[in-house]
Amino acid sequence: MDIVHRCCAGLDVHKKTVVACVRRLGPDGSPQPSIRTFATMTADLLALADWLAAEGVTHVAMESTGVYWKPVYHLLEDRFALLLVNAQHIKKVPGRKTDVKDAEWIAQLLQYGLLASSFVPPPPIRELRDLTRQRTQLTRDRATVVNRIEKVLEDANIKLASVASDPLGVSGRAMLRAMIAGEESPDALAELARARLRSKIPQLKQAMHGRVTDHHRFLLRTLLNQIDSLEAMVAQYDDQIGLVMAPFAEAARRLRTTPGIGQASAEIIVAEIGTDMSRFPSAAHLCSWAGLCPGNDQSAGKRRSGKTTKGSQWLRTALVQVAWAAVHTKATIFSATYSRLAKRLGKKKALVAIAHKILGIIHKLLKDQQDYVERLGHQQAA
Repeated sequence: MDIVHRCCAGLDVHKKTVVACVRRLGPDGSPQPSIRTFATMTADLLALADWLAAEGVTHVAMESTGVYWKPVYHLLEDRFALLLVNAQHIKKVPGRKTDVKDAEWIAQLLQYGLLASSFVPPPPIRELRDLTRQRTQLTRDRATVVNRIEKVLEDANIKLASVASDPLGVSGRAMLRAMIAGEESPDALAELARARLRSKIPQLKQAMHGRVTDHHRFLLRTLLNQIDSLEAMVAQYDDQIGLVMAPFAEAARRLRTTPGIGQASAEIIVAEIGTDMSRFPSAAHLCSWAGLCPGNDQSAGKRRSGKTTKGSQWLRTALVQVAWAAVHTKATIFSATYSRLAKRLGKKKALVAIAHKILGIIHKLLKDQQDYVERLGHQQAA
């Protein structure tokens, strides 16, 4: 087997230590490993970088171990050709499992060119990714608190969620705050309805008749305060994301020309895949990385499973939501394709297929710098 890199290094990264194995070719052509262990404080990681440079290392590989690889990557990326490798791709043969052996194995695979680097976006995209993921988590936390509020209302036999589609809308919040303040009259609470919900005042009067105690008021007060806090934090993240997205505004605008993609979805897509599609040779590569491609599990000529592959859960979740919005648009290729596939595959699989189709279109839009043009029956970007 041919040697690709004459002097390279493999890193086995942990929370407190990094085991580094430098592997170079000796005068006789045989590999000569050199191993050292470093702590993960900044000064120690800088010492690791200096040692690797002094050893003449050109390429460095490491596993994507939780979040522990990030500080190591940040301090080394400007000095070496770095490969962040999926841990499943470098599993060692069972037996003699130690940190040193892991580092040696990574270095050996790298030297023979047997490692494929994972996609690591440039620093601006990484910063945007951190922001959009945190915002998504906060949005999920808010949904959890909303469910808790509904449980408290059910415990008090208040059926607000059965009448109002959004129990925490303007009308719902006014009723809840009046309830917390001590208002017990169902008629008075129902009269706080606004806009279209006023047409349901008779139903609201029945729904707001329950048994609200001081215990329920305390729970509702604290949960509403938590909702307000989460919404304020989401607003702060929206503002910061808007600032970081400024260099990518044109790419986001192109994405929004696609049915189903709004501002928040465009921000998540840019944060997860960036705008440089040269990192993905084709739309199929991007879809595979995102985990939207059918699996290929065959044995003895029989296909045992077509389950989709593992990939970026953040991107996959966002694209499925985009697909759900796209299939509800009128006179688009997405709604037509979904109607056809749902009969054969079922609704869930059809939705994933639409997400796969949308991601392929996104790859083309960003690669060719074009806007989406709807051509029902033979859709294409132009």
